[in-house]
Amino acid sequence: MASSRLHIFVLAFCASLLFPSNCSHGDSGLQEKRAALFVFGDSLFDVGNNNYINTTISFKANNWPYGETFFKYPTGRASDGRLIPDFIAEYAKLPFIPPYLQPGFNNYTYGVNFASAGGGALSETHQGFVKDLKTQVSYFKNVEKQLRHKLGDARAYTFLSEAVYLISIGSNDYYTPVLTNSSLFASHSHEEYVGMVVGNLTDVIKEIYKKGGRKFGFANGVPLGCIPSMRILKPENIGACSEEVTALVKLHSRVVAKGLLKLKSQLHGFRYSNANFYTPLTDTINNPSKYGFKEGKMACCGSGLYRGIMSCGGKRGSEFQLCDNVTEYVFFDSSHPTERVYQQISKLWWSGSPNVTKTSNNLKELFEV
Repeated sequence: MASSRLHIFVLAFCASLLFPSNCSHGDSGLQEKRAALFVFGDSLFDVGNNNYINTTISFKANNWPYGETFFKYPTGRASDGRLIPDFIAEYAKLPFIPPYLQPGFNNYTYGVNFASAGGGALSETHQGFVKDLKTQVSYFKNVEKQLRHKLGDARAYTFLSEAVYLISIGSNDYYTPVLTNSSLFASHSHEEYVGMVVGNLTDVIKEIYKKGGRKFGFANGVPLGCIPSMRILKPENIGACSEEVTALVKLHSRVVAKGLLKLKSQLHGFRYSNANFYTPLTDTINNPSKYGFKEGKMACCGSGLYRGIMSCGGKRGSEFQLCDNVTEYVFFDSSHPTERVYQQISKLWWSGSPNVTKTSNNLKELFEV
């Protein structure tokens, strides 16, 4: 009986994500002028696409205890609950935005999520295991064709121009080479390498712009050098943040900021919200009690020192430890924050905290334009 009730609950819950009761799918959403949400990126934004690709368990989050806090079952999100796109959708009065690769999903009234955990701006990053940014944009172009077929060219273009495009990319391009001694990374200076990453991101922005996209949100500055897995990287310096990865993250943020200003002068109607999370997240890690947490450096789920070994959910066939109270932790697993952290920074991005969005728009403004 308990099993069947759970099954019914899951079906009902999934249905509610796709068919919210307060508004029907179809043309009515367009008549209400609700801005759709299109999402690109990596594990910070992936709501389940990697569930449907041929990859290893290292790039999936479809085992317990992922999803346990909010959904009560694993959805493919690399956290205990919701991610940034989920909260932004809520603030914009949209339903959860489903993964593009979810079988049978083809109604894009409210947008769609293309993000793939492990994905990067460079095709070489985790090549063959994930969907890189270029592949994600090819999916977007498929959606654009379907919209033009359904709505006609003019209405489809208008729909896409009113939508908001969230992008979180680059983390894996910097995180992975430091762990794997990438030849591509080793053969370039930091400036050249970051230039390639941001160059690919810029190309993608222009591709989306050509199809009608005008309003963009960029998530930058996640302090990768201080995540639990980085703290155990060097045996001679256990517990310290990775200075090399931190330097790459900061350089990336500076280059992106300059690039976006240039695009704004080149592309008519281009608007953006550039969120730099480095300061608030670093402060949360170093001063967890200030933000309602107890532990800022050790992960809730994982193994080894700082639970920095990526074993949560049985990844790599390993046993893992799980904390008693996830709400006390900044990090859920060795690389990803908890739902509470995502909620806090989503609020900052939505409302436009000065030390997050600085001189750019906040997301609320983009949705209301």
